[in-house]
Amino acid sequence: QVQLVESGGGLVQAGGSLRLSCAASGRPSSIYSMGWFRQAPGKEREFVAAHGRISGNILYADSVKGRFTISRDNSKNTVTLQMNSLKSEDTAVYYCAVRMAMSIATAPHQYQYWGQGTQVTVSS
Repeated sequence: QVQLVESGGGLVQAGGSLRLSCAASGRPSSIYSMGWFRQAPGKEREFVAAHGRISGNILYADSVKGRFTISRDNSKNTVTLQMNSLKSEDTAVYYCAVRMAMSIATAPHQYQYWGQGTQVTVSS
């Protein structure tokens, strides 16, 4: 089992920045990949970014590329999502997720463990 706890959500004006953090516990972080997803009201959960076990194995959704940065610290079992130049369409509940595999993936069903989510609201 892997337990995930997100933090760092909140309300920000368009153009601002937020930093989300996710702390994992239960199993060594070196054995899994980690990702961020988001879900806006009335919409399906969508992929945002993922970081594989190996440094440099990173993938972003086109909608956030160049604005968001994912990073992880295996020594602390954490993954962070730095979000800059936020837009109103970034408003959603953001979820941290763990995939028990080396490779990264973009579909929610490919992730086995999920955090409780943290709300991000961007006002225009």
